[in-house]
Parts: sequence; C-alpha cells; structure tokens
Amino acid sequence: MAETLMHAVQYSSYGGGAAGLKHVEVPIPTPKQDEVLLKREATSLNPVDWKMQKGLLRPFWPRKFPYIPGTDVAGEVIKVGPGVKNYNAGDKVVAMLSHATGGGLAEFVVAKESLTVARPPEVSAAEGAGLPVAALTAHQALTQSAGIKLDGSSQQVNLLITAASGGVGHYAVQLAKLGNTHVTATCGARNMDLVKSLGADEVLDYKTPEGAALKSPSGRKYDAVIHCAAGILWSTFEPNLSANGKVIDITPGPSALMTFALKKLTFSKKQLVPLMLIPKKKNLDYLVKLVEDGKLKTVIDSKHPLSKAEDAWAKSIDGHASGKIIVDS
Repeated sequence: MAETLMHAVQYSSYGGGAAGLKHVEVPIPTPKQDEVLLKREATSLNPVDWKMQKGLLRPFWPRKFPYIPGTDVAGEVIKVGPGVKNYNAGDKVVAMLSHATGGGLAEFVVAKESLTVARPPEVSAAEGAGLPVAALTAHQALTQSAGIKLDGSSQQVNLLITAASGGVGHYAVQLAKLGNTHVTATCGARNMDLVKSLGADEVLDYKTPEGAALKSPSGRKYDAVIHCAAGILWSTFEPNLSANGKVIDITPGPSALMTFALKKLTFSKKQLVPLMLIPKKKNLDYLVKLVEDGKLKTVIDSKHPLSKAEDAWAKSIDGHASGKIIVDS
C-alpha cells in the first residue's frame, strides 16, 4: 500500500446536517490488537448516525471531533493486527464498528475481530452492510424482548410492527415470520405491497384512521409490538395490547422511559420495554447465513458513492427510506 492517505467523510461539530459533512484526506488507519483493516466496499446508514451529529447522544457519542460517521460496513480484509486468528488478507467480511469511534464513511476502516463475520459470495457487500445495527436490533427485539423462537417452536404470537418498511422494520417482518407469528404491520401507502411481499399478514396505512389507531383488521390484540416509528403515544397502544402485551421501543425517548418506569412501579401487566442494542458476533453471523440461504433479504432504498455521501445523509434525515440507504465505493 504505497499511498498512506484515504478519502473520508467527517464532521467537526454538532449540527449542520448534510451540509456539515466534509470530504477530507486522512491517514489510512493501522489495525491494533485484535483488529482487522478493511478496504470498505459498502456502508449502510442508520438514523442514529445523524442523531449523533445533531447532538442527541451527547455527551456519550461521538467521543471526539472530527468524527467519521458510519458503523455498518462490508469489505475485504487487507491486513490483520496482532492477535487476530480467524481472518486473513483477502477475506470478505461484514463488520460493526463502535459508535464511539465510527469510521464507516471512508475508503478503509478498522474493525474489531469480535464484531466481524465472514461474508459468503452469495451475500453482496450492500446486502451485508445493511445488517449490523438494523437487523441485529430486529433480532434482539424479537428473540430476547418478545421471546419469539425463530425456529417456529414457540406458541403463536400476535405481533405489531410499526414503520415496517424502514431499516429495522423490514428485517423485523421477515425474521418474525420465521417464528410462529401473525404479523400486523404499519407503513405508508406506497410501501404496503413491499411489506406484504416480506411476509406481513396484515398491513395498515398509518395515515388512515385504522392505521393511526393501530387496530388489527382481524381484530387481534397484540402480544408484542416492535415499535420502530416515532410519536405514537402509549394511550394508542394500550387498548390494542393483550393482557400481558408489551411494546418494545427501539428508539426510546424521555416519555417512553417515563412510561416504562410508571408501568413497572404500578405492576402493570402491559409493559413498555426500552431496547438498547447489545451486538453479538454469533447473531450477526446467523443473520448473514439467513441472507446466504435466501431466508432474509436486505431491501436497498438507494445507493450513493462515497463522493456523494451527503446525498445519502440527507435521505436518511428525511426519514422515508424503504429499507436501507447504502454508501458504496
């Protein structure tokens, strides 16, 4: 590697949106203990990326400026650091980077071996890059928070998935249908056919009175809600929940945390459960294998070159993507 600099996209302060992103030349990082250096082929954006730029996660993230955003990457191993046992130069992989340090919107990235998994030829870089934050969140919400066994061995669960055409939602629908579930989903009118094609049993346009009220067309009460939207009050969920129903909120804000505490304090059988993603290598590996086997697909909203990363950023902030927004090479 004769050249020592690489193209990257970064921001140096909170705020600014897409216009706050700057194209820079920075040194190619060196893999440290238990890290691999990747030539990045694709990065997927998540809402948390622009929320961090907006300052909504200060003082935790970003850890320091300037900051190269992006955590979900697919690429080829170029070099391995000391202690790396499972990867060699030339291996194709999917990796999740730390939100604290980022790095995904660059030509080269370093990833920890502990959150890097092999990517078989059947899984494209874009499909693989879509998985880490969004599919892991869907997987954790379904298997841990809702207790659904994805081999279909648990008793039937009536499930509601809000914003089902979005990044987390579109994976949640597909994963839920691997289990014994009846899935009611909400999305915009233009995405109803897409969400049906992913396996949802009932699809509601969230702008209709029935959709806004979250009422199942078949009159079912929900045992669990995978809540991927924003701005829906607990009072809208509560009448639609079964006796022990729970709302699993993947982006809990202050009001959700208040509701969570209140329901706990009053020993309510209906609960709001805030979800904080705990990424695990074995789960990411499982998701990649599902894609390889044709049992899970990444719906790609759009692809943008790194040189136009701000277009992808603006599209993510707009909040109406169907599936995943990808920045490729």
